[in-house]
Amino acid sequence: MHAEIISVGTELTAGTKLDTNSQWLSLELAEIGIPVLAHMTIADELDEMVGALRTAAERSEIVLMTGGLGPTLDDLTRDALAKFAGVELILHEQSLEYIKSMFAKRNRPMPERNVMQAMFPLGSDPLPNPRGTAPGIWMTYRRADGTLSNIAAMPGVPSEMKQMFRQQVLPRLDGSGQVIRRARINLFGVGESQAEEALGDLTARGRDPDVGITVHEATITLRITAAASSIDECHQKIEKTREIVLNRMGTLVFGVEDEELEHALVRLLKLRRASLSTAESGTGGLLAHRLTGVPGFESCYMGGVVVPTNLAKRELVSVDPMLIRQYGPISQEVALACAKGCRQRFGTHFALAVTEWPNFDPDDPLAPFPASFVALAGPNHSKVEKVQHFGDPAIAKSRTAKVAMNMLRLYLIEG
Repeated sequence: MHAEIISVGTELTAGTKLDTNSQWLSLELAEIGIPVLAHMTIADELDEMVGALRTAAERSEIVLMTGGLGPTLDDLTRDALAKFAGVELILHEQSLEYIKSMFAKRNRPMPERNVMQAMFPLGSDPLPNPRGTAPGIWMTYRRADGTLSNIAAMPGVPSEMKQMFRQQVLPRLDGSGQVIRRARINLFGVGESQAEEALGDLTARGRDPDVGITVHEATITLRITAAASSIDECHQKIEKTREIVLNRMGTLVFGVEDEELEHALVRLLKLRRASLSTAESGTGGLLAHRLTGVPGFESCYMGGVVVPTNLAKRELVSVDPMLIRQYGPISQEVALACAKGCRQRFGTHFALAVTEWPNFDPDDPLAPFPASFVALAGPNHSKVEKVQHFGDPAIAKSRTAKVAMNMLRLYLIEG
């Protein structure tokens, strides 16, 4: 059994609104073991909507639609369903009375156009909508091979769609007899191809559970998907795979699910009862922003300064101007001086510092990759790393902040 999801709305195809309904529905279907074969996003065009319905219904047993059930002229989902099924639209009196009652509760007259929301393809069933005036539609379509495809049309408003799905649609779906559970493991400090090589057969196609790799701003996420007859069996499969990942990837693993490097770093600092401060130039305060977004940061992060100029380095973290003249502001010597001066200013166990980086054109293929430096200063330890920059400058900032946090994370684990 497979499902397909059709999202309706010119605002979606134009890019002015983001389709979050399809993602949510896919996750809900996975909970009952129904895989989603395809997502389609269609503009408010009747013939295109009918074509999408025909394609989806002929190849999948379940078709879920969202959007296009409002009262305006461009709300064409009910018309598309009727044309697809080759039937007429008929008025459902109970739905009309409910819509009228919704307006009466708000002390507003019902526009005549809203009568359209009580029109349904002949042979279909209304799906009540306790949160809005747009009922959903449930209908069954007999395919060319004689089998059936179930179609549910729901409002595009996420709050209305979610309640309707759980209360009206989900009980009508049989599921596959299996459940699907997912888990994520996050890594940092290695490239995607290197990670895949180290993981070996874990990412092989057809493996159970499936392990996929995604990369975002240099953070690698392993997505484990397990299917089984019970939740416990899914969790057992995931746990066995998690153990293999930890054995093969070691300290590259820093967290699970939505955890970022800052969560791992704050957790370790609190465990060691250690404090941290930061001095940033090229990242412009991004380190401080990320660290202060972690609940409980106050017990270990004492503050930071942004030092984008030579004057700021001298005044805020006591960097010797002679050092800057000798080595330049973008150097390992100045990075380490910033970290040491920051540590002294805030009286912390550790300090992280980031230099600025030169202006560069990421779209010029002939331009050399620029670099900046990140530094760590501690009571008995100091370290500097060079960070090469390429691609989107915004991603370069994020990646540099992560390199700095990861440097201290590894020291707290291994040092």
